[in-house]
Amino acid sequence: MKRLNSHQLRASRVGESKKLQSQIKRKPLVLVLDNVLDTYNIGCFFRLADALAIKKLYLCGPTVTPPNIKIHRASIGTWKWVPWQHYSSTLNCLQKLKKQGYQLVACEQSKNSRNYKKIKYQKPVALVLGSESLGIGDDVLKLCDLIVEIPMYGINRSLNVLVAASVLSYQIADSI
Repeated sequence: MKRLNSHQLRASRVGESKKLQSQIKRKPLVLVLDNVLDTYNIGCFFRLADALAIKKLYLCGPTVTPPNIKIHRASIGTWKWVPWQHYSSTLNCLQKLKKQGYQLVACEQSKNSRNYKKIKYQKPVALVLGSESLGIGDDVLKLCDLIVEIPMYGINRSLNVLVAASVLSYQIADSI
């Protein structure tokens, strides 16, 4: 399949992308965004999802969804090429994925977190990522099979949700 540059992606049409999406070999990985609100982050999540050819992106909670000009700009139009769905409730989304056999992996700092490099991921994987301000809700964490974190060595306590998702997504995609 021909790869598109940023100008071609921005100009592409949804109908055109739907015809060609089936040609993309998708990884057994989905991203679940739990109340991620920043449209720049959301757009960049589409770009990450496209880069990894993930199976689907789930936008959960009171979040902005495509079509949206800010998401379009940040995603360089990849929102048209990545399968996505909106759920008003992250719990409903995760319950559905759990029934489908997904290993639910949350990225969060907690007393139950494990180093992301020391995990044997089992496909298919649903990587759950939380709000920029509040992280992942406790009710969502309880439903997850694993909680992983990226070690922090400096004074900063955490990474931007998109940066953390990038690190984890590539690690998971390479291991499943």
